[in-house]
Amino acid sequence: MEILEKFLTTVDGYVWGVPMLVLLMGTHIFLTFRLGFVQKYIFKAIKISFQRGKEGRGDISHFGALTTALASTIGAGNIIGVGTAVAAGGPGAVLWMWLTGVFGIATKYAEALLAVKYRITSKNGTISGGPMYVLALGMKSRWLGAMFAFFAAIAAFGIGNMVQANSIAVLVKDTFHISPWITGIVITIFTAVVIIGGIHSIAKVCEKFVPFMAVFYVLGCLVILALKFDTIPATIMLILKSAFTGQAAIGGFLGAGMKEAVRFGVARGLFSNESGLGSAPIVAAAAQTRHPARQALVSSTGTFWDTVVICAISGLVLVNSNVWTKGLDGALLTKTAFTAIPIVGPVVLTIGLLTFVFSTILGWSYYGEKAAEYLFGHRAIKPYRWLWVFVVMFGSVATIPIVWSFSDIANALMALPNLISLLVLSGVVSAQTKDYLAKDIS
Repeated sequence: MEILEKFLTTVDGYVWGVPMLVLLMGTHIFLTFRLGFVQKYIFKAIKISFQRGKEGRGDISHFGALTTALASTIGAGNIIGVGTAVAAGGPGAVLWMWLTGVFGIATKYAEALLAVKYRITSKNGTISGGPMYVLALGMKSRWLGAMFAFFAAIAAFGIGNMVQANSIAVLVKDTFHISPWITGIVITIFTAVVIIGGIHSIAKVCEKFVPFMAVFYVLGCLVILALKFDTIPATIMLILKSAFTGQAAIGGFLGAGMKEAVRFGVARGLFSNESGLGSAPIVAAAAQTRHPARQALVSSTGTFWDTVVICAISGLVLVNSNVWTKGLDGALLTKTAFTAIPIVGPVVLTIGLLTFVFSTILGWSYYGEKAAEYLFGHRAIKPYRWLWVFVVMFGSVATIPIVWSFSDIANALMALPNLISLLVLSGVVSAQTKDYLAKDIS
């Protein structure tokens, strides 16, 4: 196991090295310019996203598709991941993480547009779409579509299931001294109740659950910031300065140059918002919409909420706490920063992580299910759902040190064919965008 873990860690370092980060960020920037800064429509997109009426072919509403995508995207990365970026790259990493969200809006828009354009109606009458169909129908490359679906189905069990279930079980054990077995049974039952009903059930829960968890966490962080309001201007200046000059050694912090600030900020930002990964378009394809670009605008708000808002607020809390100077690792840094604020801090951290992680299990179950359906047909859906429920229990009680690396590798191998389709079909995205903007931006 030690040899396997070392091997996977090495491979993980290669696939998520500088070339992949450059490809992802480069795609974000390219699509931003190719689409004429589609980010300028973000507030129009937010307005559209709250409209729940049926307006076209699809299984769920705009809002249902958005909240289901946010369920999987908003996770431990928004809290622990930000801590990891600050611990390794210094305060300046927060700005670079934020910028990946700003530019990533264009990529999330493009992949959702293509997913809706190339979606199909399955034999059972439900809608199926995502990068696998974009690759097969838009690029006429079935093998790339199968490659994406294969790695998506694998990655889902790792980063979307076992890792999340284990995170909840460990947190509850450390905080409330409750056995992982008990936590696992509770999570498994709740998961089964929700996902066995399929996308309608998942979307119905996410429409209510996701806004609550996001608003609770953001308001909680704002309360924490309000308690130390006088230091916020200096904190913002520190983040801006460190982003372009690096941060010298201070306290237990060993110091980081601008290169580290960029590297860790961009890396954690990309992991957090999943723009370019190809996961969120799978549920975007199920939305009821009258035009691909309309749903694409709604989907793009996911990156806005995830990184531009939630990750930025997390970063402000962590840097403003000043505990980043103690040289702690990401998880311990986050825990120390929040628990430094009596009562409010621990409550916000615990409830935030519990809700974020559970929602990720729900969202990724649908991604994995549709990938399995693409590979093996409709008959694979029910067995996949029950297998998903079983793995939630297994992940809660198992020691899974290699799952993180394995999941990261699978995620990278998902992203590659998806990014290829985005670059090759960027002309289609541009044409569809112009068509929609010429007719309808209500």
